[in-house]
Amino acid sequence: MSKVLYIKANAKPEGVSRTFQISDAFIERYQKLHPEDEVIVLDLYKLGIHFLEEEDLAYHMPSPGEGREHPVLKYAYQFAEADKYVFAEPLWNLSMPAILKAYIDYICVSSITFKYTAEGPVGLCKGKKAVNITTRGGAYSSGITAEMEMGDRYLKTILGFMGVTDYTTIAAEQLDVTGIDVDGIIAETIEKAGEFAKTF
Repeated sequence: MSKVLYIKANAKPEGVSRTFQISDAFIERYQKLHPEDEVIVLDLYKLGIHFLEEEDLAYHMPSPGEGREHPVLKYAYQFAEADKYVFAEPLWNLSMPAILKAYIDYICVSSITFKYTAEGPVGLCKGKKAVNITTRGGAYSSGITAEMEMGDRYLKTILGFMGVTDYTTIAAEQLDVTGIDVDGIIAETIEKAGEFAKTF
């Protein structure tokens, strides 16, 4: 049995968010294909993830007495103990919603999800899988605009830093372009995500 973290980062709720239309369909399909797996939903806006404060930073070098229920460290322990990660977020201003970056600041904890060695940093989350389901108003997957996209690229980089190198992007693009068949793009991306669920 695998433990799956479904990490949702959009201020818009289900039924309104185009991102969640795709990611929720993916999760539904995944659960049908893998009924033995446990899916844990982390809706970052509903959880009220906030930015780390000065006093929180002291816990990024945890001591043995600080367990899995610690309010600052619990997300890092949860992340380290999971087997698969499903991220769902829109591209905002060429990057990700700030709340997702705030969550990443919680889970990047030395000695839990990575460590420093004499040879450099080493990820402690090796052998795990991640998929990022993202929506974009324009086209940012190829051409000169691909260099402007810093949300998915950052997520792939930081997960690699923690040892997660099995990483896939599923993106629905051009959703804000006039004259584009948005419903068709979303339907096509849902179908693509459903196919990917078979092997994830």
